[in-house]
Amino acid sequence: MSFGSHASSFAGRPVVDVPEDGPLPAVDGPVSWRIARWDFEDDDEGVLSEEFQAAFEQFVAHTGPTVESLVVGAWGYAAFNPAPIEQLCEAAPRLPALRALFLGDMTSEECEVSWMKVGDVSKLLAAYPALEVLRVRGGEDFHFSPVRHPRLRELAVESGGLSREFVGAVLDSELPALTDLELWLGSNYYGGDSTTADLATLLAGERFPQLRRLGLRNADIADEVAQALASAPVVRRIERLDLSLGTLGDTGAAALLAGQPLTHLAELDLHHHFMSEEAAASVVAALPNVRVDVSEPQKPDEYGGESHRYTAVSE
Repeated sequence: MSFGSHASSFAGRPVVDVPEDGPLPAVDGPVSWRIARWDFEDDDEGVLSEEFQAAFEQFVAHTGPTVESLVVGAWGYAAFNPAPIEQLCEAAPRLPALRALFLGDMTSEECEVSWMKVGDVSKLLAAYPALEVLRVRGGEDFHFSPVRHPRLRELAVESGGLSREFVGAVLDSELPALTDLELWLGSNYYGGDSTTADLATLLAGERFPQLRRLGLRNADIADEVAQALASAPVVRRIERLDLSLGTLGDTGAAALLAGQPLTHLAELDLHHHFMSEEAAASVVAALPNVRVDVSEPQKPDEYGGESHRYTAVSE
């Protein structure tokens, strides 16, 4: 799957683009402002796009004190131009109301996710101690360092391949207010070398005491994740469980059904999967009072006489 369109909403608000010329459009109610300046020809590797820098500075100068939610799209050509993390951090005093931030809202035409040069996104949490929602997307030069942040409620990391170092740093962080964690584990082809062992403290319920939604999405190891979740203590306090976009098959479905009860869940999202019709139907039948999404069944690709499953977000 490729990212075919930009986010239409973020943090419960409609996304409104910052125009390239002229004043900001009039809005009716709270919005998430989206700023992006894409230029495929801007391939000055290792240097932040001057066009993006200028547009961002102008936006902050005119609107900064009132911005509560911000979406950052293309910052030049993200395969060459690094993400504007330092610029965002430096702007923190001029964005005092910012509570929600999405870094990396790009389509695959603008930059494939595994090519996106991002950097250490945990710096954003250090710069914005009042931030409540952080969503980041990236692949190349994509890092996280353990942090303590008392107010972050939602953290989502989208990737075609998330390293075990990234996962480990997230799980080593102190996030006492975190209710919603979403990690796109991805494929080993794109650096996604995390295993269920790397998730051990999370699955044991030792991290994030307020956690109520857990997404382990876009995973090449979806069956193994399902098997681990079948007996994981953390599941007992989860209200919404999301294993979508990955390679979940009949083995994973059987593990979920044979494991601890899931009837307390409000939602189980398994869309984009490789389960047989019978296995998918069995999951739905076993959880009649749970919103179960088994849409988008997939068929394995055939290469050299072998079947290969694929995650939704890759290249």
